[in-house]
Formats: sequence, C-alpha cells, structure tokens
Amino acid sequence: HFPVLPPSSYQALRTSSAAISFGTLIGILALWFGISVPLTFLGAYFGSKIKQFRCPVHTNQIPRHIPRQNFFTKPIFGIIIGGILPFGCIFIQLFFILNSMSHQMYFMFGFLFLVFIILLITCSEATVLLCYFHLCAEDYRWWWRAFFTSSFTAVYLFIYAVHYFFSKLQITGFASSILYFGYTMVIVLIFFLFTGNHRTTSCISDSLKRPGGSHNVISIN
Repeated sequence: HFPVLPPSSYQALRTSSAAISFGTLIGILALWFGISVPLTFLGAYFGSKIKQFRCPVHTNQIPRHIPRQNFFTKPIFGIIIGGILPFGCIFIQLFFILNSMSHQMYFMFGFLFLVFIILLITCSEATVLLCYFHLCAEDYRWWWRAFFTSSFTAVYLFIYAVHYFFSKLQITGFASSILYFGYTMVIVLIFFLFTGNHRTTSCISDSLKRPGGSHNVISIN
C-alpha cells in the first residue's frame, strides 16, 4: 500500500482531482494495520510451530573450492540472459496494457491470465536451467543468482516503459511525468520481488526433489 502514497501525495499537493481522498487514505491505512500486520504476526506464529527443516544430505563446514569460471557461467551473463526470455513472453501484452493507460481500453483479461501462466512457467524453467548449469560448473552459490536471474525481467520492463514514454506518449508536463514514472516504479518493484521470490522457490523445490542426486549435494553445500 505504501508505495502508492508518494504519487498520490504529489497529486494532492497539485490539487489534482485524481488524488486519493483523505478518507480513502485512512481506509488504506486501516486495511494495512488491521489486516496485513495481524496476518503477518499470525503467519510468523504458525511458522515458528513448524518442524525444523533438516537437510537431506551432509553439509561440509569448510566451503568447497569453486573452480575458475568462464564468461558464460559468471553471474552477470546468466542474470542478463535469464530475463530476456520471460520478457519476450509478456512483451505483446505489455504493449496493449500501456496503450490502455493512454487512449485504448484493455479487455483481453483471459488472454492476460494465460500469458501470466506462461510467464511463471518460463521464468521457472529458465532459472532452474541456469542454476543447473552453474551447479555443473561446481559453483554452489545459486540462491541470490536464482533470485536475480528471473527478477531481472523487471529491468527490461522498466526499460521498455521508458522507451514507450519517449516514443509513444506525448507527455510534456512535469506532474504527468512524475505520476507515470512513479506508478511505473511501483509496478516494476512489485514485479521484481514477485518473480525473484517465485523462481527462488522453484530452484529450492527442484534441488530438494531428489535428495540423492549429485547436483543436490552441490546445491545445498
């Protein structure tokens, strides 16, 4: 809820009719502190009651030596490449969604849901595949790499939003530009956290699927 407040606050300072009213703002804060915060503590309570996780394999106290990596197995290359394919899945629908913000109405919600499912599958497969390549290269530091591999799609999303702003939109006012980039950053941040968290979970579930596998031993060490 809180990332929406800065653009709305700017609208209120400009006395814009699109600004969130004070009553709506109080309602959002009530939803946050009355529902989200109690559910957070409730989830933490039930999470503390869950049985402690035990690794299916023996882990070494001394970190394993990582061999010298080539260019294709380094983190930067995998992170940049890993976000291209998921962005290609949502590119067309992203164009229509951005058009609906200016002058057209978006109505293909069924197809949007299908693209969303394809995005989940594509990001999961790409992240697990790149994680497997890194483990085959005996580089066990996969957790943050798995997070940034799929969440880097949000960077391409932001680049395309900037390109669309300068090439398609005819916005000259400073206030309109602030609102566009403010809400764009909110969407990019949510997309970044969602894709990164989901794909890290996919890598964890894949690495624990076969406790006796060789790649599993490397991934948990």
